[in-house]
Amino acid sequence: MTRARLSVVLVTLNEEERIRQCLESVVWADETIVVDAESQDKTAAIARELTDHVIVRPWPGFAAQKNFGLAQASGDWIFSLDADEIVSPALRAEITAVLEGHGEAAGYAVPRRNIFWGRWVRHGGLYPDRQLRLFRRGRGRFEARAVHESVRVDGRVEPVDGHLEHRSYRDVSDFLTRADRYSTLAADDAVAQGRRARVSDLLLRPLGRFLTMYVVRRGFLDGWRGFLLATLYAYYVLIRSAKIWERTKG
Repeated sequence: MTRARLSVVLVTLNEEERIRQCLESVVWADETIVVDAESQDKTAAIARELTDHVIVRPWPGFAAQKNFGLAQASGDWIFSLDADEIVSPALRAEITAVLEGHGEAAGYAVPRRNIFWGRWVRHGGLYPDRQLRLFRRGRGRFEARAVHESVRVDGRVEPVDGHLEHRSYRDVSDFLTRADRYSTLAADDAVAQGRRARVSDLLLRPLGRFLTMYVVRRGFLDGWRGFLLATLYAYYVLIRSAKIWERTKG
C-alpha cells in the first residue's frame, strides 16, 4: 500500500523565537505550508530556511487565515500546527501509522502538554487538552469564529496518544497582553450572538473559573503554577465578561 502524503499547515505572526523548533519537529512531512501575517521580525526568513512554501499575506482573522492555508495543501492528510507547538516523536509515529493506512477515521484528536514556566502542567483542566489537528484533506475546515477557532470534520474522529508540546505563554506579561486581545475578540463574538452579561457575572464567572481549575480539577497539585494559572484564567473571564457587559449595558 502506498503511503499517503501529509501536509503540515501553520499560520504565524512574529514568532521568530519559536518557529524554528516548531518546523524542525515536522521536517519529515511531505509538505509544510507557512502562512505569515506580515511579521515584523525574522519569522518568514527562518521559515524559508525549512520550507519552500511560505506565503505572506495580511491578517484576516484566525479561522480565515487557517482556512486559506488548508486550501494551499496538496497532501492526502493535513496536520494543523501552531507556531508554539512541537510534535513529539510518539505523535510522529502515530501520524505515520495513519499515513500508512492503519487508521480509518476522518480525523484524529491530539493531546497537548501545556508547558508553563518550563514545566508541564498536568492538572487544572489543562491536560489532556485534546485538539482535533489531523484530518483528511477536504474533510475538515475551521469554523468562522473570531477567537478559539476549531476544526469541524465531516466524519468520525478518534483520539491518539502521542502528544503535542505546547509552549504557550512566555511570561505573565505575555498572558496579559494576549488575554486583552482574545477577550476583546471573544466579547465581540458573544455580543454578535446575542449574549449579554450581568453585573453579577463580573464576580461569579471569574470565581467559578478559579474554583473549577484550582479545586475541582486539582490545579493545586501543580503548586504555584497551578495557583497562578487559575488566577490568570479567572482574570481572563473577568475582562471578557466586563467587555460583554460594557458593550450591552445600554
